[in-house]
Parts: sequence; structure tokens; C-alpha cells
Amino acid sequence: MKVVAIVQARIGSTRLPGKVLKEVAGRPMLEHVINRLKQAKTLDEILVATSVNERDKPIIELSKRLRIGCFAGSEENVLDRFLKAAEQARADVIVRVTADCPLIDTNTVDKIVRRHLQSSVDYTRTLIDETNSKSFPRGLDTEVFSAKVLRRVHKLANKPYEREHVTVFIYEHPELFRMETVEAEDDLQRPKYRLTVDTEEDFKLIKQIYGQLYKPNEIIDIKDVIELLDRNPNLRRINAHIKQNPPH
Repeated sequence: MKVVAIVQARIGSTRLPGKVLKEVAGRPMLEHVINRLKQAKTLDEILVATSVNERDKPIIELSKRLRIGCFAGSEENVLDRFLKAAEQARADVIVRVTADCPLIDTNTVDKIVRRHLQSSVDYTRTLIDETNSKSFPRGLDTEVFSAKVLRRVHKLANKPYEREHVTVFIYEHPELFRMETVEAEDDLQRPKYRLTVDTEEDFKLIKQIYGQLYKPNEIIDIKDVIELLDRNPNLRRINAHIKQNPPH
């Protein structure tokens, strides 16, 4: 079973345009995501999925520099882009990660992949829910599903928002798919912490975290991030008021 992490990346995000290439500790945010994923033991390949839009060319160039595969497809039909990226990589199992999660935790990625491979479900994901005490922080989002499931979704999903968001059709149709949502272990249960980048405030927090914890050529341990935020309520407050946009 070939396990491929597909990193969804584009320049034209609405709330913070160009965020995936914004520099954190001297490197584009997308580069930090890729470097962290390279530490995962369960991944056979990492592939960036971007769009054919001219403004996304720097993402393709960065992927080349990092010697990571890249697929450019539809900007709006992200579901189609993902399927074609998976086909290019000849993936059996897909790990969906977004480029705005510069503290993605490879131990969590490995845990979700192994859980998926050992089960008979169609779709496995981290619990990300700020109202649930057992949730991971937002920004550790990891979703795992097979290429077969992705092809099925591609065939069935027809509403625009179902094709703009790769997995929304799956979790909106529990009657069609077997799903498992994995709770965080005790020391990662921080439902109110936002470690993703959607806004300027989110980016400010990430820069603060990297400024305090990052060492060149090393990966920040997510538990050190949690400890830093636990100790510093002023840091937590930087983006505590930001709400996640719903998929539709």
C-alpha cells in the first residue's frame, strides 16, 4: 500500500492571500509543513497539489527546489485536483494535509495513518472541534482515506462546495462511508488552541512560536508548543477570537 501525503496549497486564500509562502523563521510556511512531514514514518511520498493559476507558479518552483512532487490542477474543483494528484503519485492511501498548518505533528500523522490501515473504515481523521474537550488543537488536522474512496466521492459529489472541499462529502454522508474520528491523547487535548493560519492574527502567533522555539534544521516538538501556550496566556489571546470559516 503506497501512502502519499497530498499537501493542498494555493496563493489565493481569501482571508490571508499568499499565506502559504509567507516567511516564518526565514522559510516559506509551506517549506516548514513539508519538512515536518518528511519526519513521518508512515509516508512513502509527499506531493503538493496546487492550481494551474499563474499566481501559483511559485508553489511549483518551491516544490522543485525541495525535490517534492507537485501537481497543478483546477483551482476551484479541488476534489478533481486531489484525485488527479493521487493518480499521478499512484497512491493507494492518501493523507490530506493543508499548507496552512506549519506545526503539523508527524507523530499524530503516523498515528492516524496506522489507525486507518489497521481498521476497515473508509475515512479516518483527527478530532478537531473547539467544543469538544478531547480535541486536538486546530492545525493538527489529518485525514486519511483510500484512492478508491476518493474516486467514489469524485463520482458522487456534484454540488460546488462538495467539489471545492475534498472530504466534506464524506463526513456529510455517514450513511455511505464508514468513519473514525480519533481523539487526542491527554497532553494534546487543547480544543481552543489555533495552530493553523487563516488570518493575520494566526500568522502572528505562528511567528511568535517559531521565534521562541525554532532551531535551524530541527523540528519543533508539538508538546513544546503546547507547553509554551499553556504558560503564556498572552500568546493564546493573539488569535483566540478567530472563528473557522465553515466549508459552505
